[in-house]
Amino acid sequence: MYIPAQFKEQDPDTLFQMIEHCPLGTLITHSEGTLDAIHIPFEINREEGEIGCLIGHVARANPVWRSVANGDEVLVVFRGGDAYISPNWYPSKQQTHRQVPTWNYRAVHVRGQITFRQDESFLRDVVAKLTKTHESTQPIPWSMEDAPADYISAMLKAIVGVEIKILQITGAMKLGQNKNADDLRSAGENVINAGNEIIGEAMLSHLKIKDSR
Repeated sequence: MYIPAQFKEQDPDTLFQMIEHCPLGTLITHSEGTLDAIHIPFEINREEGEIGCLIGHVARANPVWRSVANGDEVLVVFRGGDAYISPNWYPSKQQTHRQVPTWNYRAVHVRGQITFRQDESFLRDVVAKLTKTHESTQPIPWSMEDAPADYISAMLKAIVGVEIKILQITGAMKLGQNKNADDLRSAGENVINAGNEIIGEAMLSHLKIKDSR
């Protein structure tokens, strides 16, 4: 993707953390001259391969695991929130009127090689990891052991595992880095007041980084 230099995020930890906080990825595949997009949550295994890998699963009824070959290159897009930015939120606009509307956002693109897995041990591991991650905030976390063993076995037969070896990871964090401190602070506060705390807080966090330098 095209990323202006001031918005390009190259720190792997920052990119992986955003995926962990916003794990629903858009898996984009290409087969037989057709593009397809699937929305599924992913877990990251940073220790696998040179960069790491993504793991997840799709419904067995989904034809993607039959139409896309193991080893094919795919793209997974993760979005970390977005917000419209009004020129009126910049104090400098009142002085110069040299501001225009824009849209701030965070996005991570992962390019990798896909493998579909049907071995039960892998499927159990994927489901267990996803469950552990997303049930961790519940007062009484659900686990696979809470359901009858035969029921879980039947559910596992209804899915196909997805493993993506990461070849490249790139990130765009458009948070107003090209604005002065007063404009960035005001815009971030207005974004939060508009109900978009994810991007607003990210904008103000970037402001703290600038202030500490």
